[in-house]
Amino acid sequence: MTTSTRGDVKDLSLAARGKDRIEWAAKDMPVLRLIRERFAKEQPLKGVRMSGCLHITTETANLAITLKAGGADLVLCASNPLSTQDDVAAALVSEYGIPTFAIKGEDEEVYYSHINAVLDHKPNMTMDDGCDLVSTLHTKRTELLDNIVSGLEETTTGVIRLKSMEANKVLRFPVLAVNDSDTKHMFDNRYGTGQSSLDAIIRSTNILIAGRTVVVFGYGWCGRGVASRAHGLGANVIVCEVDPTRALEAVMDGYRVMPGVEAAAQGDILITVTGDINVIDQKHLENIKDGALIANSGHFNDEINIPALEKLSTGKRRVRDFVDDYTYSDGRHVYLLAEGRLVNLSAAEGHPASVMDMSFANQALGAEYMLKQGKDLEPRVYTIPTEIDKQIASLKLQSMGVRIDTLTEEQESYLNSWESGT
Repeated sequence: MTTSTRGDVKDLSLAARGKDRIEWAAKDMPVLRLIRERFAKEQPLKGVRMSGCLHITTETANLAITLKAGGADLVLCASNPLSTQDDVAAALVSEYGIPTFAIKGEDEEVYYSHINAVLDHKPNMTMDDGCDLVSTLHTKRTELLDNIVSGLEETTTGVIRLKSMEANKVLRFPVLAVNDSDTKHMFDNRYGTGQSSLDAIIRSTNILIAGRTVVVFGYGWCGRGVASRAHGLGANVIVCEVDPTRALEAVMDGYRVMPGVEAAAQGDILITVTGDINVIDQKHLENIKDGALIANSGHFNDEINIPALEKLSTGKRRVRDFVDDYTYSDGRHVYLLAEGRLVNLSAAEGHPASVMDMSFANQALGAEYMLKQGKDLEPRVYTIPTEIDKQIASLKLQSMGVRIDTLTEEQESYLNSWESGT
């Protein structure tokens, strides 16, 4: 472990490899590259002290480099104990001069010491992935709140927590819900989570997905993506939902829909993507099929009732990296992946760079927007303006060599009029 005022990382000697991988990701992030080029010229974030609690990956590194190019005084920590790529953390510190506090496998004590370390930076702006940074600010570091102009939040889970803070009138500064922009949740959550979750399950287990029954708990954008990718690999997909409209959509998309307890008895692979607690609860675990794999792609491992799993088990052993075998008294075996933490970043590399290109373009342009507007906004949760969202989509299409139509003046006039009819 290497500790200094520049951060806390596992091993700085890993930096060269991390730099190579950061550059590899950069080639698939053309929108962020265009933003970085403009930021370097205009310096829209000059002098802003920014603290980020994010997954320390190659894609996040490219966001960090962009923010620094724009003038931000940035420090980073991990937003999950298992999602850090240690070579990337080392490269951020030694190759790019961005203080980073992140070590893969860090325990809870170190995790929160790292959050406090980036808050010691006395930020003017926060960038969060799960709301742990903002939550800590509002509970244990309240002396820093007057420094904050605004914040940004990346995830569904974090937005849920922030909206709860807003509803309870405890949120002290405006936060931009990056997750709610179309170019984030429609692509990152669906295509990114869909592919990376299945990638992680395959990497950690080396099983064949075709012919197996995959149960997806939750049919939001992440659930849609997981179900689609599992189906594409030949799985028989069951969806479990509490929202009748989403459940109906899943039926119309061709999936079986049933209560989770029934699905647990049939599923070979159970995947949670809801942002809620105890989605796989004791009743599911009691009914679960022998040999079932359990994985979570939500932000927190609360989605799986791990204490109940421990209670039901007579033994536990690590059988592969990121695979724990829980043995029941009746002889059944249940396999928990990545300790119930978000499997795609714990047991694999997270989302592909090409989809994070849009998500992190939202973060970069969102930071620029909130710096300009934050002082005039009430302490609420906001969505990124539609014009920024569409700008990102246009840049992405341009980078892919895709051209689209434009409305004629006649069509524009027609859409803005009310007189025409049958």
